[in-house]
Amino acid sequence: MVINTNIAALNSANNLNKSTDMLNESLARLSSGSSIVNASDNPAGLAESISLNAQIGQTTAATNNVANASSFAQTQDGYLQQVGSALDQMSTLAVEAQDGTKSSSELSDYQAEFKALSSFITNAGTQSFNGVSLFGSTGLTVTTSGTGDTFTMKGVDLTNSAYTTATADDISTSAGAVTALTDVTAAITQLATDRANVGANEDRLNFTSQELGTLSTNLASANSAISDVNVATESTNYAKYQILVQSGTSMLAQANQGAQNVLKLLQG
Repeated sequence: MVINTNIAALNSANNLNKSTDMLNESLARLSSGSSIVNASDNPAGLAESISLNAQIGQTTAATNNVANASSFAQTQDGYLQQVGSALDQMSTLAVEAQDGTKSSSELSDYQAEFKALSSFITNAGTQSFNGVSLFGSTGLTVTTSGTGDTFTMKGVDLTNSAYTTATADDISTSAGAVTALTDVTAAITQLATDRANVGANEDRLNFTSQELGTLSTNLASANSAISDVNVATESTNYAKYQILVQSGTSMLAQANQGAQNVLKLLQG
């Protein structure tokens, strides 16, 4: 039995320190919800988690791009629906203006309405979405993935000659009404093509959005498996470390009693 070096106390203190460190680490995991509190906990897992988090962020950004592009296409189609209604009415006016019983005054009235509808179509072609022109010969390019893949939407140009020819017509005469009917019919045909293109754009974007949603979910699941703490398992560990700390504290106290025993021998 010695006084200067209490081996039992040193061992007990060392074990207590280890148990305390493990208890603190377990507490940190439970309080943060992450199984990787420090880089040393899982270096390889941390590196993979960082990469997955970056991919999740990129995928989220691409999802937002696609959502905005879908809104853009829906806005386009909304305007085109109204343009279609205007063209339908213009074709009706063109047929009615060919009635030989109509006076020149009545034809002027038809022309006034025809011109107003033409002006509406022309104005629609100048509209924008968040500062970006809705209609033009150049399609909108959308980044559809975190790796930079793109999709170029088919453009819709309301300055196409099919539209401008029809909107420039005059139905104040019977002959002009005949020409206008032909031109408006051609514009309606062009509109059908344009709306079909917009619909195709929307369809593609919807599929892309679903794909990105699935990818985002899978990336989050993979990252969770690496970085999220298993609460049930960690709670069990926490309880174990608490017991070890409590028993270690008790054992250290017992080990320190050895020096007192030596003192009693010296006193005796």
